[in-house]
Amino acid sequence: MILGCRVDAVGRDAAVERIAELAHGDEPGIVVTLGVEMVMAAQRDAQFRRIINNAALVTCDTIGLLLASRARGGPLRERVTGVELVGALAARSAARGDLRLFLLGGAADTARRAAASLRRQYNGVTVSGLRDGFFTEDESARVAAEIRASGANVLLAGLGSPKQEYWLVRHLAETGCSAGIGVGGSFDVYAGNVQRAPALVQRAGLEWAYRLVTQPRRWRRQLALPRFAVAASREALALRRKGQSE
Repeated sequence: MILGCRVDAVGRDAAVERIAELAHGDEPGIVVTLGVEMVMAAQRDAQFRRIINNAALVTCDTIGLLLASRARGGPLRERVTGVELVGALAARSAARGDLRLFLLGGAADTARRAAASLRRQYNGVTVSGLRDGFFTEDESARVAAEIRASGANVLLAGLGSPKQEYWLVRHLAETGCSAGIGVGGSFDVYAGNVQRAPALVQRAGLEWAYRLVTQPRRWRRQLALPRFAVAASREALALRRKGQSE
């Protein structure tokens, strides 16, 4: 737990296996790709925090969570981001044919271009359907019915957080998909709208800085990073003091 939010110590391969199990199970399960901004939002929104902690799987999406876990001797050893999960699930679908993906979210034709990119990169991937994220809550039942009709068993929801997690809680069962994953802006990366940081920058843990430079409009969102660093450091210190006193 970091600031009251659960994070599962799983690698990418284990996460894909867990999602595949969900996809073929009888009970729908939500997968959260947890980032620092989401943890800070959960400090203000108890219901959102419960969604995170009750999810079937919570992966570590950002370097901040990884460093916070290491600072307190926690079990997290690697990130499993939404972008990486989308690619890994597409690769699994192409190789085994057991996962059928539906892409929900993005602006205009983003989902369509993301699907085309996945088909180019992962020959044989099954993308059962796609739809942009511009619909109202009143239209959600119709959107869920559209997803069910596609025959998909994995729903990739790129609606932005916490909207995507709330939507999955309310409507995943209606979609016929047993696995629903919040993937944030992953479709923008595959569609070419956003350039992901070079691998070297990612390994250095500076992807957040790359985003700030290339997408300066995100600066308000990035204010969550120093707030998280202070709160996580205080929590880690309190845990160490508690351990020393016991």
